[in-house]
Amino acid sequence: MLNVSLMTWPYLAPGEQGRNPSVSSLCDLARELKVDGLDWITMQGHDPRETRKITDGYGLKNICYTFFSDLEKPDVAARRRSMDVAKESLDVARLLGADKVMVAMGGQEGFPRQEARRYVIEAFASYVPLAQSAGITVTVEDFPTIWSPFLTSSDMNEAVAAVPGMKVTFDSGNCLIGGEQPLDMYRNCREHVVHVHFKDMVLCPKGPKSRSALDGKFYDTAELMGEGIVGFRACLQAMEDAGYEGYVDFEYEGSKYPPFEAARKGVPYLRELYGSISRKRQ
Repeated sequence: MLNVSLMTWPYLAPGEQGRNPSVSSLCDLARELKVDGLDWITMQGHDPRETRKITDGYGLKNICYTFFSDLEKPDVAARRRSMDVAKESLDVARLLGADKVMVAMGGQEGFPRQEARRYVIEAFASYVPLAQSAGITVTVEDFPTIWSPFLTSSDMNEAVAAVPGMKVTFDSGNCLIGGEQPLDMYRNCREHVVHVHFKDMVLCPKGPKSRSALDGKFYDTAELMGEGIVGFRACLQAMEDAGYEGYVDFEYEGSKYPPFEAARKGVPYLRELYGSISRKRQ
């Protein structure tokens, strides 16, 4: 069974991108698409208590709370402040009813990724047990900058070996920034993956919107799944083979479509892909 979730960021963003920046409008979309999970990328100004009341009224699950952190930065004061934020984020997740938090870390230009990862591992040694005591799982994703402490499966596996209980959010597009193919990334981390982000990427020339990768290539986010180079069917098959039972976020970072329209195109496409795997298995 494929559990599809929506990442809240583009739908609740103020101004032109979000168009309808209210929790209820997002819940209406989720109900329309028969999606029962929401992945919160910060609260975007919404109160978690009130949000929980609204989502409960729609029968929706708040599956994860994501926040941005400086735990990987060389500045000691910044890391200390970020640990305070990380602890507060456990309270936000609890109020939402989410059983996972994801810590997003982009690194600092010029600061070695290995050193940044060491700082995170040190912080997580106390943070992960604290979260576990609250019934919350801590995850990190392969964040799409070449300074990120977590980009490759070896980065992830180093950390989960050092911090028992830490888990992985697999992002199908971001791993390309680390020079690793999505299917390889998933297979190498599959026993630790508890959440998944699905988006597509395209190769592109170096430019103002491109993202440089560790292997010297340049990428941009594709408008919709299926328009880029990520092999989603193979990833879904590997997830099915591994018995993955968590959620898969439909993630939209494009600008061609209003976010609500993008979801109406992308979620059925994702379900059809999974359906083709199911039919083949039968």
